[in-house]
Amino acid sequence: MSQVLQYPLQNVLESRARLGEGPIWDSTRKLIYWVDIYNHRVHQFNPATGKDLFFDVGDVVGAIATAGADRLIMALRHHLAFLNTQTGVVTPILEIEGNLPDNRFNDGKCDPQGRFWFGSMCSLEKPQASLYRYDNDGSLHVMETGLTISNGLGWSPDQKTFYLTDSPQQKIYAYDFNSVTGNITNRRIFVDLTHESFYPDGLTIDSEGHIWSAMWNGWCVIRFNPKGEEILRIKLPVQLPTSCTFGGEDLQTLYITTASVGLSQAEIEKSFYSGDLFALQTDVTGLPTYDFYEI
Repeated sequence: MSQVLQYPLQNVLESRARLGEGPIWDSTRKLIYWVDIYNHRVHQFNPATGKDLFFDVGDVVGAIATAGADRLIMALRHHLAFLNTQTGVVTPILEIEGNLPDNRFNDGKCDPQGRFWFGSMCSLEKPQASLYRYDNDGSLHVMETGLTISNGLGWSPDQKTFYLTDSPQQKIYAYDFNSVTGNITNRRIFVDLTHESFYPDGLTIDSEGHIWSAMWNGWCVIRFNPKGEEILRIKLPVQLPTSCTFGGEDLQTLYITTASVGLSQAEIEKSFYSGDLFALQTDVTGLPTYDFYEI
C-alpha cells in the first residue's frame, strides 16, 4: 500500500522558471545543473551558498549531462552541442530531426558507460518522436520510434533494465538493457497511469532500484518499487513537478524541478511557487550522475 507523506520541503531557489527540467548533480563541483527550457537557460545552482548562475544558450534546451571538467553536453531544439561552463560558449555537434520542424528534443541523460541518451517530442496528432543514443565515438543510434513525448529515463542499479516514459500515453516502459552494446529490447509496460488525471514526467532511480517520477499536473512525486507498484507519494505545493534527481554529499537529497508554463492566474495563485527548485532530505541513497565522455 502506498504511503502519502508531506516531507518537509525546502524551496531552495525561487526561480519562477517557465519550464524547469532535467536536474543533474555534479559530484565533483557539488552543484546542481538544471534547465529552463523555454527561456533557453542552463542553470548552475550551488546548494552550499544558495547562488544560482545561468547561461543563455540561445535555443530551446531540453536536456544536459556533464561532459568532463567545465563542460556539459546539451540537447537543444534540433541539435546536440557542448556548453563551456567557464566561458558560456556553445559549440554545435550535429543536427538531428531538422526535417521535423514540429519536434524538439526533451529529456535525456548518460548511461553508466558514458553514452548520452535523449529523446524528442512531437505534436500529439503525429507520434513521430524518437529516442536516440549518442556514443563516445560520435556515432548516433535510433533506439526507439513512434513516441509522443520521450521523457523520464534511467537505468536500474544492476544495469539490466532501462526505463523510458511517454508522458501523454501516461506510461513508463521497461526494457532489457545490454550494458556492453547499449541495446534495449523487450519493451513492456512498467507503470500504467491512464486511470489518473496526471502524467509521468522526469524520473530518477535510487540505489534500491526504486523509481521516483515527477507527476505533471499531479502536485506530487511518486516512488515505485521495481515491480512498478506505487509505495510512496510525496505531496508538493506546486501543480507541475517536472523532474527530480538525487544530490548532496550522501546522494540523499532529492532535488525537484517545476514549471509555471500554461498555468492560469487562478492556478498560479493556488500554486504560487511554480517554477521554483525544491529539495527534500530522504532516507535513501540515489545513484550517481554519469558523465558523457569521448573516445
